[in-house]
Amino acid sequence: MSTTTTAYQLPGPPNLAQSLRTRRTGAIPGLLYRPAVPADPEKAAEIDHRLESWARDLDLFPASWSGDFSGFQFGRAVVLQHPGALDLDRLTAAGKFLLAENIVDSCYCEEDEGRGGSRRGLGGPLIIAQSALDPFHGVPEVEAEWREGIQADGPLRSYYFALEDYATFATPSQTSRFVYDIARLHLGYLGEAAWMETKYVPRVWEYLVMRQFNNFRPCLTLVDAVDGYELPEQVYARPEIQRITALASNATTLVNDLYSFTKELASDPTHLNLPQVIAANERIGLKAAYLKSVEIHNRIMEAFEEEAALLSATSPLVERYAQGLAAWVSGNHEWHSTNTHRYHLPDYW
Repeated sequence: MSTTTTAYQLPGPPNLAQSLRTRRTGAIPGLLYRPAVPADPEKAAEIDHRLESWARDLDLFPASWSGDFSGFQFGRAVVLQHPGALDLDRLTAAGKFLLAENIVDSCYCEEDEGRGGSRRGLGGPLIIAQSALDPFHGVPEVEAEWREGIQADGPLRSYYFALEDYATFATPSQTSRFVYDIARLHLGYLGEAAWMETKYVPRVWEYLVMRQFNNFRPCLTLVDAVDGYELPEQVYARPEIQRITALASNATTLVNDLYSFTKELASDPTHLNLPQVIAANERIGLKAAYLKSVEIHNRIMEAFEEEAALLSATSPLVERYAQGLAAWVSGNHEWHSTNTHRYHLPDYW
């Protein structure tokens, strides 16, 4: 794929001054979503306590991040996303992965967060990060050096110990599935970083392909393990199951594009997101592009719901898995639409 800079530029940000004054919050008008199961605040608080204790014990991030930690609402996120979780330990494991993925993203990928991230040369750190989940095997003395390297870095420790905890109850195939999906995520990080570094504005279909890799799929493919059962590998690998998993992951990732739109543009006006890419490709305003992005999300959601319903009729186990995906999508939307610490909407309605 060419990385030649396009002849057009990304449009400027919306009227952020007005948006910041009005602080419009709540659900995006016209967005297709299903209500989430309400989160038990005591359960969410317990998960937050466990996660922050885990992060502090492992020295995963500096004390200055404490405000960011509480504002993110990790505990509430996983309680909303996994209403059928078997127990608090499994919810905590899901939260550890969510926390670890955000630490890796913030520390390695996000230049605008001031935490050392860099798009240039990102492949090096990410291949080492992948090894924290997919261990190196070689001569003993090199394995020892690898282990020392993993233990010396907070983001790497977060991956390593999160997977170690998850593997205590997940089956080997569920664990392998997650490791594979994190590799997909890292590939998406690299694609986005390359485009940002070269100032390439992708075509809409190219952007959506990238977001199918750089998305929430690793979190969604935990749903059966967190709920206390396994969708067998031979079923999970079927193309139609892979398709509904991808559709659910893509829909919920576009929710992130839409809710984080003003936040991202305020910190980096060149940040790639679906409205920006549509506006640049179709030479339309950001408001029209944003509303068109809502339509694209809705069509993906409709496809997921229709195809998941058809597959659910074929097997109670598939139905349970599809319901877990749908619950994650609903819970994630609820978390985005109510997290006023992180998100507010553009003044487009």
